[in-house]
Amino acid sequence: MEVPTDDAFSEEQARLYFRDVILGMEYLHYHKIVHRDIKPSNLLLGDDGHVKIADFGVSNQFEGNDALLSSTAGTPAFMAPETLSDQRKSFSGKALDVWAMGVTLYCFVFGKCPFIDEYILALHNKIRSKPVDFPEAPKISEELRTLILRMLDKNPDIRITIPEIKTDQWVTRGGADPLPLEEEHCSVVEVTEEDIQNSVKFVPSLSAVILVKAMLRKRSFGNPFECPSRREERSMSAPGSLLIKGSTGDGPREGELEDLHEDEPSS
Repeated sequence: MEVPTDDAFSEEQARLYFRDVILGMEYLHYHKIVHRDIKPSNLLLGDDGHVKIADFGVSNQFEGNDALLSSTAGTPAFMAPETLSDQRKSFSGKALDVWAMGVTLYCFVFGKCPFIDEYILALHNKIRSKPVDFPEAPKISEELRTLILRMLDKNPDIRITIPEIKTDQWVTRGGADPLPLEEEHCSVVEVTEEDIQNSVKFVPSLSAVILVKAMLRKRSFGNPFECPSRREERSMSAPGSLLIKGSTGDGPREGELEDLHEDEPSS
């Protein structure tokens, strides 16, 4: 989903996709990773209809219960207000992920971000101080409105947490559609050295394959795509006999292979 868009999701479709985001973020935090750049364009829809989280370019690993961060990263319109404050020396990684999830959910149902400005400083000021406005259309339920406001609470200390989001009335349809418990879908993954080695595969580039095929077709180890003027030059590191043959025209040119002929049977 690209933002802004006129093709926002229905509330029910947004709920189903957002449930996948919740479980994905819980899994990342369980493995002590904060994403730091959650937004619609970093969420991929699989063939099975479920959302997958992508782009870990600015993610951080942490120790303990939470990541205490001091630098800003991510997409400006999705940054949490505490990351833009001059007063805070450090801030919670989990809380800023929740903020970005709130902006993402807002985008799901309204097709745009809650805070918009073409000037970055003005945008930062809106994120820090402007209340969340809800468009008149489309109409959303009071439960969804409440959840978005709790996720976009400008105070990270009282902002809703992922465990609380999992049991939210809108997310679970009043408890009728609960999400699995953390222990049911989160487990420690042990990565072996063999796993690391097997994850790296060498694939020759297409240009290299084309080059090799062209060389074999011409039966030459010279670059067939090289500038003609360069091909005419003689390398002083070539064998003397090859240079002599190439200059007299009595033998193959530099870098070419001689034609091989089977001995004809004697009569």
